[in-house]
Amino acid sequence: QVQLQESGPGLVKPSQTLSLTCTVSGASITTKAYYWTWIRQAPGKGLEWMGHIARTGTPYYNPSLTSRTSISRDTSKNQFSLQLSSATPEDTAVYYCARKSAVSYDPWDYWGQGTQVTVSS
Repeated sequence: QVQLQESGPGLVKPSQTLSLTCTVSGASITTKAYYWTWIRQAPGKGLEWMGHIARTGTPYYNPSLTSRTSISRDTSKNQFSLQLSSATPEDTAVYYCARKSAVSYDPWDYWGQGTQVTVSS
């Protein structure tokens, strides 16, 4: 059973960096062709793909967020992380980590439960 769990601060001050970690169990983030993904949903809005990290460790970012986003991984802990710099209240959202096959058009098959992050002073 694959499980993903987000962790990190629920409150971030404007201009600070939002940092989240996704801990994966039941699967290795370095084997097989999957994209380990960050997705968010702001209040009243749809899902927004932020980026993912491939099995090789190469990150890919949403072009609208690329200047502020960094996705990395710690293979020893089977974790991958998100950093979003210069946070603004518009970054307030529920943040999810998820897994998607890199060799099919199937949607994300495993998701974390999501974590609320509020950007406010």
